[in-house]
Amino acid sequence: MQIWLLILGMLAITFVIRYSFFAWPDLRFPRLVEQGLHYVPVAVLTAIVVPGMLMPEGHWALHWHNAYLLAGVLAILIAALSRNLLATIAGGLLSFFLLRWAFGQLPL
Repeated sequence: MQIWLLILGMLAITFVIRYSFFAWPDLRFPRLVEQGLHYVPVAVLTAIVVPGMLMPEGHWALHWHNAYLLAGVLAILIAALSRNLLATIAGGLLSFFLLRWAFGQLPL
């Protein structure tokens, strides 16, 4: 029962937050808040991706046999040099699977 209450509470909070933009369309934030909101997607994506790169199995893996870390660093380099999202995704995925294959970590 507690799980359902938690789910319904999250649903209500999400609905109210998203509905507020329709209910009050003239709502404007201060300039400083608007500038800060531009960093939210980058911060959220970083919070999701970095733990997976540094701790792929639940503990620190800062060594040269960590394909997640090496492919992530390579994807960052591709993004910085090319500024192309498709090239970053393709290069990161390709390097990840090649590194996993080279390290014998693919479950084939």
